[in-house]
Amino acid sequence: MRQSFLRTGGTAALVALALCATPPAAQARGIGVGGAVALGILGGVVAGSAIASANNGYYPSRPVYAAPDPYGACHFERRAYVDPYGYEHIRRVEVCE
Repeated sequence: MRQSFLRTGGTAALVALALCATPPAAQARGIGVGGAVALGILGGVVAGSAIASANNGYYPSRPVYAAPDPYGACHFERRAYVDPYGYEHIRRVEVCE
């Protein structure tokens, strides 16, 4: 009983929304600026979804070879040092192996 009432009410609400959303024939003067913007956004969403679905993310792509750095593997480390006045400072030092 309840499901049939919800289904009937939902259908009636959908029909009412469709009838209220369409302009009467006497006032149909084109889509206007708002309609053009809405159609542009809709077209962008459709084109974006087509581009996004074209990339198949389920299978890995071909392996990529990354050449090693010609100067060796270098990285930065923080090292503490004490200046002549006795204050401790932290300095970034580049370490190459």
